[in-house]
Amino acid sequence: MPTRASFLAEPHVRHVGVGDKIAAGSMRRVLLLYNPASGIRKERRRADVEAVTKVLRDAGAEVRASVSGGPEATLQQVRQAISDRVDTVLACGGDGTINDVLQGLVGSRVALGVIPVGTANTLAHDIGLPLHPVKAARALLSAVPLRLAAGQVHYRAFDGKTVRRYFTVAVGVGVDAHLFYKLNAAVKSRMGMTAYYAKATRLWLTHKMLFFDAEYVDAATDKAFTTKVSELLAVRITKFGGILREFAPGASLKREDHRMVLFKTGSRLLYLAYIARGLFGARWSVPKVELRTSRRISCRSVELNPSNAERIFVEADGELVGTVPAEISVVPDAFTLLVPSAFAGINDGA
Repeated sequence: MPTRASFLAEPHVRHVGVGDKIAAGSMRRVLLLYNPASGIRKERRRADVEAVTKVLRDAGAEVRASVSGGPEATLQQVRQAISDRVDTVLACGGDGTINDVLQGLVGSRVALGVIPVGTANTLAHDIGLPLHPVKAARALLSAVPLRLAAGQVHYRAFDGKTVRRYFTVAVGVGVDAHLFYKLNAAVKSRMGMTAYYAKATRLWLTHKMLFFDAEYVDAATDKAFTTKVSELLAVRITKFGGILREFAPGASLKREDHRMVLFKTGSRLLYLAYIARGLFGARWSVPKVELRTSRRISCRSVELNPSNAERIFVEADGELVGTVPAEISVVPDAFTLLVPSAFAGINDGA
């Protein structure tokens, strides 16, 4: 099975405060990488790209548009763009396309911009970008470059190698990643999120809950914990959009830690109760579902002989990547993201 693995060397990053605003500058040399398979408007993809390109060129930017070639090819495309001294790489697609582009930008000063044409567009929801590609392009012309930390996960790829991947939205270990393994990605692409949710719900109702060990140091108390969970989410964004809304209260791209959601239960009713909590914007507590904050998390199978155990899967930014063991951490001062001024905090005096 192909993976979305990358083979970056460890970047050298200089630690500064997460959320620091770097010197603003207009987009002048831009590479626009677009995924023709993203979203449910694929027949309009070329027209969307041409319209976005026109907006940027009319504003004085030099723009080159190219099809993103999958995880490994996209990595090379981004590295070449950095060598060619572009100042901005635009990811035109969904969260998976953004994730592919991110792999090549961590450790550089080249900005990442988002043109949302995917199915969920979670990152765009969080930073407050318009979800129409042309409106997003116009918004990026006045966007603020924000220097941020990135999530990082090491996991076992399906070929047995240990691989690292960066992420912006979340890493999920357990039930949700198992659903990505079972689901046909074409369903989401062809029919959109409603059909995807429906099929996911059907699978979830019959899925056997598997437990694994999660080890972490609580950022609030600096105490180490080990617990058994059926699902762990390490979340970096505030707003997911859709039915999940604010799934992990306290999470933020501007933080240097992860907001964890720990499901210490195999009860489907408790899972549903927690999802309903977000759906209705409630703040009630759900038994055996805990919110914690941590900078480093380890996930391992509870089986004495993992080779004979059912696999515990890992997903990053909505893409299945591999299995446990997994190590989740944070890379400070990792990348630059173009965001609306309101998200950057300019309007509130930050």
